[in-house]
Amino acid sequence: MTNLDRAAPAPVSVRATPAAERLHFGIISLIAFLTLVDLFAAQAILPSLQRQFDVSRATMGFAVNASTLGMAVASLAVGIFGRALDRRNGIWISLALLAVPTALLAVTRNITLFAGLRAAQGLCMATAFTLTMAYLAEHCPADRATGALAAYITGNVASNLFGRILSAWVADTGGLAINFLIFAVLNLAGAALVWTTLKRTERIMPNRRTHGIGSWRFVLGNGQLQSVLAIGFLILFVFISTYTYVNFRLVELGLSAMELGLVYFVFLPSLFTTPLGGLISRRLGPAPAIMLTLFVAICGLLALLGSSLAVVLSGLALIAAGTFLAQALAASQVGRIAHADQAAASGAYLASYYTGGLLGSLVVGQIYDHLGWSFSVLALVLALVIAILMALPLHAKP
Repeated sequence: MTNLDRAAPAPVSVRATPAAERLHFGIISLIAFLTLVDLFAAQAILPSLQRQFDVSRATMGFAVNASTLGMAVASLAVGIFGRALDRRNGIWISLALLAVPTALLAVTRNITLFAGLRAAQGLCMATAFTLTMAYLAEHCPADRATGALAAYITGNVASNLFGRILSAWVADTGGLAINFLIFAVLNLAGAALVWTTLKRTERIMPNRRTHGIGSWRFVLGNGQLQSVLAIGFLILFVFISTYTYVNFRLVELGLSAMELGLVYFVFLPSLFTTPLGGLISRRLGPAPAIMLTLFVAICGLLALLGSSLAVVLSGLALIAAGTFLAQALAASQVGRIAHADQAAASGAYLASYYTGGLLGSLVVGQIYDHLGWSFSVLALVLALVIAILMALPLHAKP
């Protein structure tokens, strides 16, 4: 199979041919798909899991999204120790190990163990995710970095769409156990893809200027980077909460388990809009672009207050398009702002991002159980309004 580094130009001054660039971005997207396909697939079968474990919506939602706890922890760990890790080996080994907790989910009937295995999945996924982001930042020319990250987020979009549909279909036809075993096979396929397409990179050894305390002092002390971390936190806070608990709302509107899987075709437009992240950022600038995409997501959230299935589905499509674009734009700002240590900055961003998802599933689940769906939606709107305000400092140069 073609080596990813051969598909991408090594020198900054050399432009890739259109075919080579498409191949490069296609491989990046496929790696992202196989890295994150487990993350959201379980959300499509949340009502079935709730019935099997016989727990509350908030408890099951928190257990399913415990993966984000593992992702936050792993993101920080890779940020601290990532400079000493070989990127290719770290990515494929993480994906191979991911198959272990995924397969064990097929046999557990204990909710605490289920949550622990989901957290273990998160550890593996985030290690692969963070190392891949650092790999792209280190190997892509500056004028193509946003496009490469947008391609990676596009793969994330595809994993959200096809992972959920596959999970709903397999669980509905073959049962929950078969569902998790199939996803374990996909984990191993991701490890094989990385092994065959990514070129082995040398460890980036620490130096006095970027190692350890100095790197983290910059990460924690830079105002613009703090704004980006907050935006990432709020984006996944909203995304996880919305697509976790909207399943129960859709069941109230009369949808079956299989129909819940088909609902996630609302992610399809995002496959075409997310790659436009680089173009939008160049045309509008980072701050206006992020604010615009978050406003689109707010419009989608307000549509979820309706009782018409068509309106709700339209709202879900707008939320997906807005949040995925905002995520691609925010992630690209990490590389723009943090020149000294990409691993530390990427790790801090992803830790903040996934912590937002974990807290979102916990907080919004409690709001839904005690106050209802409308109050849950309004809380999510407030979160995105705050994110828009946090984007204002990105007008200035770092």
